[in-house]
Amino acid sequence: MKHIRNFCIIAHIDHGKSTLADRLLEFTSTVTQRESQAQLLDNMDLERERGITIKSHAIQMNYIHEGQEYILNLIDTPGHVDFSYEVSRSIAACEGALLIVDASQGIQAQTISNLYLALEQDLIIIPVLNKMDLPGAMPEEVKDQIVDLIGGERSDIIPASGKTGLGILDILTAVIDRVPAPVGDPDAPLQALIFDSVFNSFRGIIAYFKVVNGQIKKNDRVKFVATGKEYIADEVGILKLNPSPKDVVKTGDVGYIISGIKEAREVKVGDTIILRDRPAPSIQGFEEVKPMVFAGIYPVDTDEFEELREAMHKLQLNDASLVFEPESSAALGFGFRCGFLGMLHMEIIQERLEREFDMTVITTVPNVSYIAHTTKGDPFVINNPSELPDPSKLEFVEEPFIKANIITKAEFVGPVMSLCIQKRGMIMNQHYLTADRVELVFEMPMGEIVFDFYDRLKTISKGYASFDYHQIGYKQSDLVKLDIMLNGEHVDALSSLIHRSNSYDFGKRICEKLRELIPRQQFDIAIQASIGAKIIARENVKALRKDVTAKCYGGDISRKRKLLEKQKKGKKRMRQVGNVEIPQSAFMAVLKLD
Repeated sequence: MKHIRNFCIIAHIDHGKSTLADRLLEFTSTVTQRESQAQLLDNMDLERERGITIKSHAIQMNYIHEGQEYILNLIDTPGHVDFSYEVSRSIAACEGALLIVDASQGIQAQTISNLYLALEQDLIIIPVLNKMDLPGAMPEEVKDQIVDLIGGERSDIIPASGKTGLGILDILTAVIDRVPAPVGDPDAPLQALIFDSVFNSFRGIIAYFKVVNGQIKKNDRVKFVATGKEYIADEVGILKLNPSPKDVVKTGDVGYIISGIKEAREVKVGDTIILRDRPAPSIQGFEEVKPMVFAGIYPVDTDEFEELREAMHKLQLNDASLVFEPESSAALGFGFRCGFLGMLHMEIIQERLEREFDMTVITTVPNVSYIAHTTKGDPFVINNPSELPDPSKLEFVEEPFIKANIITKAEFVGPVMSLCIQKRGMIMNQHYLTADRVELVFEMPMGEIVFDFYDRLKTISKGYASFDYHQIGYKQSDLVKLDIMLNGEHVDALSSLIHRSNSYDFGKRICEKLRELIPRQQFDIAIQASIGAKIIARENVKALRKDVTAKCYGGDISRKRKLLEKQKKGKKRMRQVGNVEIPQSAFMAVLKLD
């Protein structure tokens, strides 16, 4: 056991985690020349297309150091704030972390937040200065930033380059010398922590675990503590590039178990595996995930509801930060209310449903959860604007606030501040990290950053601002429910809770946008935005009109009028019967109003 090292790679987006992982795998001959490709561990098409890591990927490497063979378990983690739950789970399976900082960009917001996740778990941090081969690298300045952030000696920082392979040997040596071996009792009863799982259509559900105490053998009778279910371990093994079966997985090692589990609900990330005949207490798992953004996901065809449920359960296996519960909507039928960690997370889930499960879905306008206080003094949580009680029974509404840390270059402070103030943010602190880099701390409503805040922040700062946030609780706000009506009928999928000061402007913009997107019918369509009974904006989609008077030329005007009256009656009748189809683009357009 003293020759095992478990470590993960943490960093901000695009600081070169996956590239460095590729070099480590090549250097330790874990992959052959033939198998190697860029972003080797990112096995999803979506990850390769976008060049981002979405899932954490575990892999085992063997390395001989000073004549002794070591087993290195590496986990490559995502960098985006929306996937921070993946990072926190990976950290729980490790004893050390490589903190990678881009030598040309320096420390950014996500570097700091991932570092704190690792420090909370008492991991040994090895700082690595990556991308040293770039012409824009500033090694000395960035080293100062790293020493300011985590202390230690400048000589502890390893200069490296994922592209050229510089410093890979030093990194492996540092992992072996500095990262402690896992602690655990090989003779104690089995306790293994599940940190991830995937669905395989041939073998059922495969759970990935880290053995904390004891060992697990093939054909052992095991029990999952949280669900209380018992299984036989058909196959256990370790995670190479492809899973490689073993007869036994020992203490401190990271492996997988296949036991023919068919039901997605039977495996929970953070659960403990024990032996049926030697019971042991469960390990402290992971904290429950806190979703930040809520949106409804509905099947386009209502008959596909059950298929969507299956797809969601299978997806939840692979992405434990997805939270969902069934709900129904008057306009869209049955679907699910889903909680996501952010807008990118929501986009990825929608994309994966379409690619991996062939489900075409409609996503409603995202929002956050509010707390409504009624006149009787009962608080209750609202996830959907349509659940808001009648205004006469409503005392006040509280909305979630966040503390946002934005790190940007000094020249972009003005635009960033005006963006945050426009989003009802209040500046709490402004702190110069270096002469050129500023950290701004804001308190702002969660609901304001749900739509397009991050995209706009990137635009005004030319991609240099980095953004990280956490919830700080609920505060009372003057919120109103904005309803959209088509021909006097409410469309509950388009209603939203919004601050009174923004409601008129928002209502007007939505109506104008819908007028462009809703196709013309044989009758006039009135698009209205209302707060309660008060209409605040209106647009009309004009009817398609046939020229019924074309055949009358000359003669008395009453002949034309008779035909026009006849047409008018037909239109009136059609309007009573006709209903308006809303295209999916209209739901999505509300998100991208600017």
